[in-house]
Amino acid sequence: MRLTVVGCSGSGPGPDSPASCYLVEHEGHRLVLDLGSGAFGTLQKVLPPDDVDAVLLSHLHADHCLDVAPFVVWRRYSGLTTRGPVPLYAPVGADRRLRLAYDLSDGPIDDVFEVFGIGPGSWELGPFRVETARTAHPVECYAFRLTAGGRSLVYTGDTGVCPAVVELARGADLLLAEAAHPDVPGLPPDLHLTGREAGEHARDAGVGRLLLTHVPSWVDPQAQLADARAVFPATELVGPLAVYEV
Repeated sequence: MRLTVVGCSGSGPGPDSPASCYLVEHEGHRLVLDLGSGAFGTLQKVLPPDDVDAVLLSHLHADHCLDVAPFVVWRRYSGLTTRGPVPLYAPVGADRRLRLAYDLSDGPIDDVFEVFGIGPGSWELGPFRVETARTAHPVECYAFRLTAGGRSLVYTGDTGVCPAVVELARGADLLLAEAAHPDVPGLPPDLHLTGREAGEHARDAGVGRLLLTHVPSWVDPQAQLADARAVFPATELVGPLAVYEV
């Protein structure tokens, strides 16, 4: 599998990166994990939008789903679309949320997306096996485990400390984990991970490598990296357009 970081800024676009968006490729099949605010423009640097085989949304906060709206515009009006509706997997109710983002409170988007509601479970998608687990976040949110070619990648989505995410990631080759919270007192529970907590999740799951992402522009990314490495040395900090072989 190949992972390309399209956007990695936490809680919204930053000065150097769009919000969350990741491209995973295997055997010519291309999945987009999240399509956060600002990401669709950068996605076009990586591949033609018509080449996207499926979109998986961890949850429906704007920094993870809002650029579905320009995707709809491109598919409808660019004249470059050659394929039918793109499968989109997201928490139940995503079709209504995405229609509102495009200002179509009653209009369909089924010309662009075939929407599938998800919950904890698993399914086959092209060459991938997809497994999900509910995370610790204020809204319904899912972590994804993608397995293909004997390799596995886990993306946490947004989460606080979460044993279910650790279990989903157990033995994975790569854990792409959010690290949005600085390690300071008084943090709200069940919202985001600190760098140290991301490292603890990687250690406890026995993963091969940890990639930190979703660091907001007001949080020091090097401090997050140092805190994670103190617990799990095989940690890197992602950047936009970085590519990793899994």
